[in-house]
Amino acid sequence: MTFTIDTDNNITAFGSAEEAAAATTTPFDTFASQKELAALAAAWPAERLVAIWNSLPGVKPVKGFKSANAAISRIWQRIQGLGEPAKPEAEPAKPKATKKAKGGAQAAKGAPAKAKATKKTTAAKSAPKAKKAAKAPETAGPREGSKTAQVVAMLQRKNGATLDELASTFQWERHTVRGMIAGSLKKAGYTVESFKSDKGDRTYRINQ
Repeated sequence: MTFTIDTDNNITAFGSAEEAAAATTTPFDTFASQKELAALAAAWPAERLVAIWNSLPGVKPVKGFKSANAAISRIWQRIQGLGEPAKPEAEPAKPKATKKAKGGAQAAKGAPAKAKATKKTTAAKSAPKAKKAAKAPETAGPREGSKTAQVVAMLQRKNGATLDELASTFQWERHTVRGMIAGSLKKAGYTVESFKSDKGDRTYRINQ
């Protein structure tokens, strides 16, 4: 299982990193373990961990955590059931499909954050919906002034842009840059060439 988190703190679960890159059109970070989540969170302010927790479905909002490790541990445990809303009451065991369907209905009636997370997970698992959402960038192109447009501009230069240059410019992790190129830009119809520069740096360039 691979998880993605975007700049709005939306966390989505995917079957693999490739599935995440194919279904996501905005910049994101990925993690597949509590250790990887902790590595990402090392660069985040404490307020972001609080915001992430409070946006998860079925949780009791908090104003802060005793430590970053405590926050990461609670967030990691909570997202293991992402897409499966919290059990409202104790009841006899039922087939998983029934529990998900019932939980989804209750999630929609609860806090807005809970409904948002449920819809997001469902869309990621439904190929037709994911493709439908990705059609807009193909025709309209990146919004002027957006980070996607800035990345495109850098890749359209004669010598393109290196992986480290892109990561440094936008303060992204290296895997975030790779995910955006493999997902957002290819979905938008750009043909991105990947090669190594004379210095051996991984470089990307858009063929025009």
